[in-house]
Amino acid sequence: MIGGRGVWVDAGGVHTYYEEEGSGEPLLLLHGGLVTIETWSNQRAAFAEHFRVYLPDRRGHGRTPDVPGPTSYELMAADTAAFMQAVGIDSAHMVGWSDGGNVALELALGWPQLVRKMVVIGAAAHVDGATQDSTDWVNSLTVDTLPPFLTEPYARLSPDGPEHLPVIAKKTVEMWRTLPRHEMSELEAVTAPTLILIGDHDGVTIEHAAAMMHAIPNAQLGVIPGADHGVMLDKPDIVNKLILDFLAEV
Repeated sequence: MIGGRGVWVDAGGVHTYYEEEGSGEPLLLLHGGLVTIETWSNQRAAFAEHFRVYLPDRRGHGRTPDVPGPTSYELMAADTAAFMQAVGIDSAHMVGWSDGGNVALELALGWPQLVRKMVVIGAAAHVDGATQDSTDWVNSLTVDTLPPFLTEPYARLSPDGPEHLPVIAKKTVEMWRTLPRHEMSELEAVTAPTLILIGDHDGVTIEHAAAMMHAIPNAQLGVIPGADHGVMLDKPDIVNKLILDFLAEV
């Protein structure tokens, strides 16, 4: 955020809205699916005390318009790489929640030179790592059953207008049902030191998160008690301390 205002930048064909604040090494906060950078309200000020924090809205989210065609985590990772180039970031720490964590993982695999350290919150390497409750919820979703915490920000902020919500919702839910699909052996290629965080009642199983931790060469795992998929909203003080301590480690 610059003086309390966000700006747009053209990055790889996406007219990307972002905010930035703080000073120090660059840190990207990557939001979840069908939500916006507003979900980082409990983190951004704490992180900006130590880092130059960048908060981009991905394609079809928040104030960034949609782009025709299907979407995927790899495509959004390419968008993020283009965003970094557009704003002059050679490499950065990545903190991603939910879909943002999947995007961070794709960056660490496909663009390792861009990722210094990575924090993945409530994200799975493979769609089969979701809990049964999470899978059932995704399979039941339609545009008409999307909860207000997803529909209200879209209607308020999207430059495409609320009438475009069925389009972005359909392709996002299709992505949730089929992606990601990384085998654990693929994660051996991740070179960035990694912190995996989940709530003990998250949408990702503890067993899957532990398997990710064992597969990534330099990884740590934190399971936050009394927290669900919105762990950084439920337990911000704990989450912020764990992330800042991890990023400060030599």
